[in-house]
Amino acid sequence: MTTPPALLIAGHGTRDDAGAEAFRDFVRQLQLRSDMPVAGGFIELSAPPLGEAVAGLVARGVRRFATVPLMLVSAGHAKGDIPAALAREKERHPGISYTYGRPLGPHPALLSVLERRLDEALGSSARSPEDRADVTVLLVGRGSTDPDANAEVYKAARLLWEGRGYAGVETAFVSLAAPDVPSGLDRCAALGARRIVVLPYFLFTGILPDRVRQQTEGWAAAHPETEVLSADVIGPEPELLDLVLERYEEAVKGDLRMNCDSCVYRIALPGFEDKVGLPQQPHFHPDDDGHHGHGHHHHGGHSHSHAH
Repeated sequence: MTTPPALLIAGHGTRDDAGAEAFRDFVRQLQLRSDMPVAGGFIELSAPPLGEAVAGLVARGVRRFATVPLMLVSAGHAKGDIPAALAREKERHPGISYTYGRPLGPHPALLSVLERRLDEALGSSARSPEDRADVTVLLVGRGSTDPDANAEVYKAARLLWEGRGYAGVETAFVSLAAPDVPSGLDRCAALGARRIVVLPYFLFTGILPDRVRQQTEGWAAAHPETEVLSADVIGPEPELLDLVLERYEEAVKGDLRMNCDSCVYRIALPGFEDKVGLPQQPHFHPDDDGHHGHGHHHHGGHSHSHAH
């Protein structure tokens, strides 16, 4: 029998130690459930860097692997940074081959977890569609300079709304895109919401989910007439483990189904025409061998920095 390719999990990285450890523990859980070798690394901010994870697989005798980006939307990191990093690793390790999977969401399994997080925040008062008629949800994404990625958060919000009985599901972002969290809450209130649950569209804890909660609490203190609750992140649920393995199987079989119709690197979207055809460059992780002290370059030389 042919040995199945290994599984490489590519994460973004965070300055939050608990969030980084949640990722590492998730990789360990995947290894316990899998017969093939599993490794995971970050493109920035956290250890281990993606290059170290690849080197570890190679040291275990791996020559083929499938990479799954542990990300909810297909923004610049999934579209450019990770593929560029993988191309760099192929140069470092001649003879390896890999396939690349697609990001995770929106997926029905993750929508079910989001619904569970809403139920946990609401308690026993809104477990049926009839009880949810006065509940407005504010789904808060990371935010991106990529309009395609921001649009995916709106799609997740609409899918979460359909058939579940909430008064509405609005959308906001915690960084890089509008509307921000306070503006999103203002919109909910302007639409008549008297009971709002702020739902972070994040896999694990980190600086940005903490910021969502802090901004929510600040808005709620200034608007005591509105009940505002905070839900938890998705977390390492069984559905997430199953979905990553599903994305792995897709990548191995070549069933990728990427949507490039609104990608700023292929299509001239208004205001983003300069991005079409830009060469993709990998992040240079500060812990990666040979790159200590370097910053990172992003999408044709445009630099950026943000907290995670």
